[in-house]
Amino acid sequence: MTSEIFVDVQPHKISIALTEDKRLVEYQDEEQSASFNVGNVYLAKVRKLMPGLNACFVNIGHERDAFLHYQDLGEQFNSYNKYLHRVLSDKKNLAPFEKATVQPILEKEGSVQYVLKSGQEVLVQIVKEPISTKGPRITCDISFPGRYLVMVPFGDKVSVSTKIKSNSERARLKQIIQSVKPKNCGIIVRTVAEGKRVAELDAEMKMLSKRWEDTLTRVMKAKELPTLVYEETSRTVGMLRDLFNPSFENIYVNREDVFNEVRDYVSIIAPECTKVVKLYSGKLPIFDNFDITRQIKSNFGQTVSFKHGAYLIIQHTEALHVVDVNSGNRSKADGQEANALEVNLGAADELARQMRLRDMGGIIVVDFIDMKLAEDRQKLYEHMVENMKRDRARHNILPLSKFGLMQITRQRVRPVMEVKVDETCPTCHGKGTIKSSFLFDKVLSGKIQLLVNKLDIHKFTLHVHPYVAAYLNQGFISIKRRWQFTYGFGISVVPNQSLAFLEYKFYDANGEEIDMAEEIEIR
Repeated sequence: MTSEIFVDVQPHKISIALTEDKRLVEYQDEEQSASFNVGNVYLAKVRKLMPGLNACFVNIGHERDAFLHYQDLGEQFNSYNKYLHRVLSDKKNLAPFEKATVQPILEKEGSVQYVLKSGQEVLVQIVKEPISTKGPRITCDISFPGRYLVMVPFGDKVSVSTKIKSNSERARLKQIIQSVKPKNCGIIVRTVAEGKRVAELDAEMKMLSKRWEDTLTRVMKAKELPTLVYEETSRTVGMLRDLFNPSFENIYVNREDVFNEVRDYVSIIAPECTKVVKLYSGKLPIFDNFDITRQIKSNFGQTVSFKHGAYLIIQHTEALHVVDVNSGNRSKADGQEANALEVNLGAADELARQMRLRDMGGIIVVDFIDMKLAEDRQKLYEHMVENMKRDRARHNILPLSKFGLMQITRQRVRPVMEVKVDETCPTCHGKGTIKSSFLFDKVLSGKIQLLVNKLDIHKFTLHVHPYVAAYLNQGFISIKRRWQFTYGFGISVVPNQSLAFLEYKFYDANGEEIDMAEEIEIR
């Protein structure tokens, strides 16, 4: 199985698509200005204690206060708290972390009102992004993840991933980490560290230590609260850190600065794979060129087809996700039971992909087609478990109930990915009446005339629906060619699958969108 990543960087958002054997399996779409990402560390202030919940609310700058439960303070909270007080008391000289005194661990069954007080300064890390009406979920048990290691300040253990089965390799990794880890730090060894040399692990250890040191420096210099003191690496690099493996065939990026960032990161973690990072410079939008746009539009609706007319209906409520499996017009002569099993197995394949693709979290209830035979129900359960092994999110799957329902829980750290596939008419804006489509080229001519003659913009790109682009380019002397003869050869037309039929967008020479929303009457 080959994997590819496509990064589409736009002026106001960044989209990342992961494909396996050319099929879209993960998709992330985020505003460039988005903040409060998982992993960010803040110096914040306790706003309100809630003894009844054994928790408190902390102001980290979000419109809703972040939620901090007593259990999320972490065993080493006393050590953090004492060292933080020492750092904040001296704004000129950073107290050496390796000389910090480790305090007794926090009681597991304690009460928040005896540990924190309103207005207290705390160092917190986001573990769950704001979802719906809930603010971020935070912890004081801070960690810094790398490619091979995770560093936990004030920890005292070296833990090795349970997925590394060889006892000799586990012992080797523990011995290496014990010899190179800094004082007052715990280390978690990730699965991909298996077989790595001392130099590689030591280099990443130093990089993680530098991150922690830089974070403490920002804490010391903080002038107001709340303050962001450590920002998680960019979404592109963060996704690569968790996903990267030698089977990656290509990593395409459509903007040079992000391309350099990704290439530099890959050159550090896997120098032999630097060549797979490629800068996309084609005229078509990157997602259109690699068939990502079509897959997005066909996979994010309420109804998702998968095999021979069978389909899933996926609905999301505040409490859970509900999935209904339907055979549609599928019929085979092998009998009802065999037909039901085949449809259900195909549905399990598609559902496993949809959960990764939409990043569905929380409780997921699946209504499969009823099957009478116990061995068929067990086969379906085992097939679903096998499919979910590729899912990085923590999950738990229960066998089918007597009602034919399968219950799944899946880790949720950010809002579910929702992509609107229904298009609002860009011409009438939902009113139901539009000008004749035969006049559309006249509308575009008016916009181009305004750009060239009044705004003095002579080099730009017009993005339109592929059907419209074909119409503008047809003929020996096409409409586009006439525009170029009249207004100059800086005009180019690009088909864009993400646009509705009569929708259009203008971009300048730097790739920035030109706002042409004002209407021009065609007489």
